[in-house]
Amino acid sequence: MTTTTESPRYTIDGRTGPWELVMGLEIHAQVASESKLFSGAAVGFGAGPNEQVSLVDAGFPGMLPTLNRWCVEQAVKSGLGLKAKINTFSQFDRKNYFYPDLPTGYQISQLYHPIVGEGVVEVERDDGSFFNVGIERLHLEQDAGKLIHDLSPTESYVDLNRAGTALMEIVSRPHIRTPDEAVAYVKKIRMILMYLGACDGDMEKGNLRADVNVSVCRPGDYERFMETGDFGHLGTRCEIKNVNSFRFINQAIQYEARRQIEILEDGGKIDQETRLFDPGKGETRSMRSKEEAQDYRYFPDPDLLPLRLEQAWIDEIRASLPELPDDKRRRFMSQYGLSQYDAGVLISDQAKAAYFEQAAEGRDAKLVANWVTNEVSARLTADGLEFDANPLPAAHVAELVRLIEEGVISSKIAKEVFDYVWTGEGSPFEVVEARGLKQVTDTGAIEAAIDEIIAANPDKAEAVKDKPQALGWFVGQVMKATGGKANPAAVNDILKAKLGV
Repeated sequence: MTTTTESPRYTIDGRTGPWELVMGLEIHAQVASESKLFSGAAVGFGAGPNEQVSLVDAGFPGMLPTLNRWCVEQAVKSGLGLKAKINTFSQFDRKNYFYPDLPTGYQISQLYHPIVGEGVVEVERDDGSFFNVGIERLHLEQDAGKLIHDLSPTESYVDLNRAGTALMEIVSRPHIRTPDEAVAYVKKIRMILMYLGACDGDMEKGNLRADVNVSVCRPGDYERFMETGDFGHLGTRCEIKNVNSFRFINQAIQYEARRQIEILEDGGKIDQETRLFDPGKGETRSMRSKEEAQDYRYFPDPDLLPLRLEQAWIDEIRASLPELPDDKRRRFMSQYGLSQYDAGVLISDQAKAAYFEQAAEGRDAKLVANWVTNEVSARLTADGLEFDANPLPAAHVAELVRLIEEGVISSKIAKEVFDYVWTGEGSPFEVVEARGLKQVTDTGAIEAAIDEIIAANPDKAEAVKDKPQALGWFVGQVMKATGGKANPAAVNDILKAKLGV
């Protein structure tokens, strides 16, 4: 079991004293579905404008929505992954507002009876400590279309391909206290959804994005809020809409916090509003005043019956869940003896974790983990590849580690072998044989090289007796003389015996 700790004290010094941050996030995750939430229109990235639009999506009169069962299943699966309550009764509501890319004049969402209720997510900070973030709800809703402003200097174009696409909105409690915690939380939610296969997590395409609610307060106010539940102890929040990268989330929070502090210290008040983050300028700007629920005139959608789920179906989905990140991390630590850090790096990518397990079977797991997280990962990054597109078979990493374990090659030679293997010269064993890279373990040959170097450097040999650390120079010379093939342990042992260290 992991132990959660309080958030590190993160304060921002203003002219009138220190301030603290309080944040809650709303993550919008596009459901990994081939069709939309209420129509059979296709979902996909890269289609031409308005090529994936049904009459339902376009808001034609008389067109009735039909709920996509697959999307409901993904929402239930996600709720279970968030350790949240699955509501057997939920209901769809109409959220009424006008926008040019919302042809019906309303969005079908869930306000009063969401499909998923309260839950909790355990999140790891960069320093290896953990904190919990409460989940308030997860609900299903349809996305709007997209306005395109850069095709004409005087007109905006409407693309409805996204209209009706299924989204899961995951709403957190205001339990996040630092910009780094906000980023870590989004990464954790993204990882869980990707493990489940409920969302592909592609932030660049907008398939996962965050609305960040930021407020500032004085030290001690947050603790009073946690004790009483009274939001009056917290400052007025502003929502930063649709932030789609981890770096931008961090930057937007820091800018917004400073902006609010300056207003308050100048005697002003914070207006509750929705803002946008401009990555180019590194600042947030006002988008619109923040609406309340009554402004949207929510009411139950008359075209959709309440959704009633059978507990047996929920249990069936629960039984089908894959091993989730937290469970996998704990297993890697207990089964393979990995550190929390190494296990965390491996489980951060499902493909990387699976690759490690294939390579680690019967081998030194720590050594395999080092090769997977360092050399293999670095080479993939350099080649612009994701781990699921890794061209190097896991069996090659396992063979490379075996050659190191058996003393056939040294760790240094292994890196040279890896370079040849990566470029397709063959398996590690084939490369070692073809290029004559076997480690020299013949003590006679090593001893002859050492004698020659000592004879050529008598002054240095004498100095080692008074400065044992100088032995490293001799080790380097022997390795150089043997082309890096000498067994390092044998070199050290023979040198110490001959030099009296």
